[in-house]
Amino acid sequence: MLDELDRKILAVLQVDSSLSMQDLAERVGLSSTPCWRRIQKLESSGYIKRRVALLDAEKLNLGVSVFIAVRTNQHNAEWVQRFRKIVVGFPEVVDFYRLSGDVDYLIRAVVSDIRAYDDLYQRLIAKIDLHDVSSMFTMEQIKSTTELPLVNASTRQRRSETGSAPHPVAP
Repeated sequence: MLDELDRKILAVLQVDSSLSMQDLAERVGLSSTPCWRRIQKLESSGYIKRRVALLDAEKLNLGVSVFIAVRTNQHNAEWVQRFRKIVVGFPEVVDFYRLSGDVDYLIRAVVSDIRAYDDLYQRLIAKIDLHDVSSMFTMEQIKSTTELPLVNASTRQRRSETGSAPHPVAP
């Protein structure tokens, strides 16, 4: 269950998780020890999955993002498990979604150039049969963020966390 201080901590950590505990505590209006305890609780309860460094794709020569829309005529459990395992195994794949609608899966891969994408594509189709694959290359990245909109974050626990139906929590 999140309160306003938890939201503030999460908001600050989303922007810069490298802050010292003292700096973080000052930004959210706490002293260091209570702030540290809240972070520990947020981590143990799964609100904070992990802390990472965001890298510059351009400087690493990985400036090409490609969205890969996959349609399949296979919807059996064995094929789905195999497909998931294959796609997750490609280091170039940074996002992978199962969708509703006309497209079954959307994959976002980050590569150095079109040739590197073609290599990824050839490795993918060599491992599994796909009905239709459509690739879209980004021309310009207008917005990309890892920050979640905490202003709308629910304070309810999900059913899987409690074993029962979710209950609203007073703010």
